[in-house]
Amino acid sequence: MAIGPQPRDIPLITRTVSIFKVSSVVTGIFLLGLVVMMVTRYGFGRDIELGGESGFLALTPIDTLTGFNVSIFLLTVHGWLYVLYLACNFVLWRVVYLGSVPWAFLRFLWIAMGGIVPFLSFYFERQVPREVAAIIAHLESSTETAGATA
Repeated sequence: MAIGPQPRDIPLITRTVSIFKVSSVVTGIFLLGLVVMMVTRYGFGRDIELGGESGFLALTPIDTLTGFNVSIFLLTVHGWLYVLYLACNFVLWRVVYLGSVPWAFLRFLWIAMGGIVPFLSFYFERQVPREVAAIIAHLESSTETAGATA
């Protein structure tokens, strides 16, 4: 029994990569929002407020918020999106990388950093599909070779 992705897994792999690409972009956008929030909160002692007494969108001292706290929203949503990003990364690792590269778990951990390091998820959104396309091409060529040999 062969270890790693099989030619019959190609539709699953393409769906998994598509979902991974979406999750990495959305997580990256909210991570950038989280960076802005951290700079305003910990650098200036202010939270981002929506619809408060200071206007539609304002930087308000933390203790005087009266509207919707966008900072806490960004923090919470990014946390849950990162969980989704990790789940997509795990499925991608399980379907594509496990058994196909000797350092598969390190690859999983490296891609997981995309939700922690700003802009890294955008890099992975471009790089990982290229790697997976090469794996799919290899699977397709091995299928054609096996078909020609039989």
